[in-house]
Amino acid sequence: MVVDPGQLRLLTLIERHGSLTAAAHALQLTPAAVTQQVAKAERDWQVPLVIRGPRGATLTAAGALLASHGHTVEEASDKAEAELAALLGHLSLRLRIGTFQAAALHLLPPALTTLRHRHPGADVSVVDVGSARGAAEISAGRLDVAIVASWGTPLAPPPHVRAHPLLLDPMVVVLPDDHPLATGQPADTELHLEQLRDESWVSILAGHAAREQFHDAAREAGFTPTVRFETESYDVAQALVGTGIAVALVSRLALTHAPGTTHRELAHPRPHRQLYAVTKADASLTPLADMLIDLLRDVARDITATWEAPPQEGQRSSNAPHGARKSPGSASTSPGSE
Repeated sequence: MVVDPGQLRLLTLIERHGSLTAAAHALQLTPAAVTQQVAKAERDWQVPLVIRGPRGATLTAAGALLASHGHTVEEASDKAEAELAALLGHLSLRLRIGTFQAAALHLLPPALTTLRHRHPGADVSVVDVGSARGAAEISAGRLDVAIVASWGTPLAPPPHVRAHPLLLDPMVVVLPDDHPLATGQPADTELHLEQLRDESWVSILAGHAAREQFHDAAREAGFTPTVRFETESYDVAQALVGTGIAVALVSRLALTHAPGTTHRELAHPRPHRQLYAVTKADASLTPLADMLIDLLRDVARDITATWEAPPQEGQRSSNAPHGARKSPGSASTSPGSE
């Protein structure tokens, strides 16, 4: 037969309290329900277990034997309850975060600062995780929150993973600061991608979603870009632009204002990437995850408001070069037809 631990615990309670009524009270059941359970236990074990009398109930020898094992069941149950409470207490303060570089630099720190002030005992860890791996790390249970980006297409996570939109991050053109499109027009002039059809480009490595988005945008603008330099880093791309040998399409969040560079917004519709926070669909065991997402959204709103504010005189994106590079012939070729 299959042993029912509940029957062992019931016999322990009858032995401890000396009556079916008291055992029923301990189990939050009616006396009739306990009487039915005793009858079932005696049928299952095929032996009398409880002696009912005018002064309560006592156990037979067989019932006392089973009740002794019921003590073990109770101890194991109490231990399991205590260990689970400790685990849930730890999980409620644990937050394992994965993110990519630009979000780690600009989006995450203000949110983490606020979270640590609200929960100074929080067990927070952060690891560098590429956007392509974020959902998989959440699914495998190795992270609680992953900040990821999707270039041009909505993120489609697995059913047990949830994507929380955070920020629409537009792509901008990074130019050498002595480029004709930088020096000949106001800093808030929006460029059309076709104006850069004759340029040499620094681009993200082939096979990356950002590279596919770039080629799609160029194709819609009517040209095939001349990619002379490839990198997996927006930082490297901007450093190369600063030498004057190329231009680059870079996410606004990833702008470093590298020496010798400036940037210009693209006219609508402009390419963009969408930033998400990814969590388990059921994040009830990690309440700090929901709090972090709310804080990330607050930071994202502040960032968006800063981007949308009118440029102020003296900003790094102004037309005035800042002298990191000046040599004859170092500028890119002249702009395209517009």
